[in-house]
Amino acid sequence: MSKLIALDVFMGLRAGLAGLRLVFTNGCFDILHPGHVDYLQRARALGDRLIIGLNSDASVRRIKGEKRPINTERDRAQVLSGLACVDHVIIFDEDTPYELIRAVRPHVLVKGGDWPLESIVGRDIVTALGGDVLSIPMLPGYSTTGIIERICKRYAS
Repeated sequence: MSKLIALDVFMGLRAGLAGLRLVFTNGCFDILHPGHVDYLQRARALGDRLIIGLNSDASVRRIKGEKRPINTERDRAQVLSGLACVDHVIIFDEDTPYELIRAVRPHVLVKGGDWPLESIVGRDIVTALGGDVLSIPMLPGYSTTGIIERICKRYAS
């Protein structure tokens, strides 16, 4: 089975995941870099399954601007699916994953260290379910925006 699945397909699998600790994170993951890989591996270590809510192309454009994403949602999902630490990728079109988190009902909600706990979308849902919400420190020196800036500088005419 493909790791990229629709929410309704995941919901059909949800009963079979009973007893497993589900970890959820979300993001654009536009240009995957070592910071992303480290973060996702550490997130996966917090449970039995890692579910990624992946912002759709339209969602990324609304959040990051018209020049983003660099890679399409299908390409980003394929790259994420290639990581052993990733179990499921669900594309969502909203600006935040709030409704997706409500449906998935993870035991652990994780974001990168640049997100203070009180700002993590869905925190109220997960804590009400008795779950954990964590902000994992990121590897310094890695960001998609930084990579794009380096490429632009290096290849500017």
